[in-house]
Amino acid sequence: MRIISLNANGIRSAGSKGVFEWLRAQNADVVCLQETKAQEGQLTDAMFRPDGHHCFYRDASSKKGYSGVAIYARREPDQVLTELGWDEFDNEGRYLEARFGNLSVVSLYFPSGASGDERQQFKFKAMEWITPIFDAWLKSGRDYVICGDWNIVHTK
Repeated sequence: MRIISLNANGIRSAGSKGVFEWLRAQNADVVCLQETKAQEGQLTDAMFRPDGHHCFYRDASSKKGYSGVAIYARREPDQVLTELGWDEFDNEGRYLEARFGNLSVVSLYFPSGASGDERQQFKFKAMEWITPIFDAWLKSGRDYVICGDWNIVHTK
């Protein structure tokens, strides 16, 4: 299975710059996007629903035009999950999982702490909170491919 991950930095802007033509040329089975910065209702143009792809979006319900993730898949997933169980994280549209048999492909957009101390503390809290989830995934017997923008550097 060919899987691609890309930080879109705004799916509408990326679409107008040809990202969907580029992605189509990559012939990927699954494409994970992060930082879509759009509500699903804003993505009505056909370019956002490429032929031959099943399209799934998880946008931020807490702040419009903020964060957001997407998965485009050639094969319809058996199941799509949009929440991990922490409203503050989930409402920012940071997680989307597509399950294909025993394989889970996750599009994850981790918080950045660059905008100030409050967001840095949220990032640290999110890192601590998600660690046991990753541990549970490791023990689950499922295969996981986690694609994403981790917003992690070695000094911050």
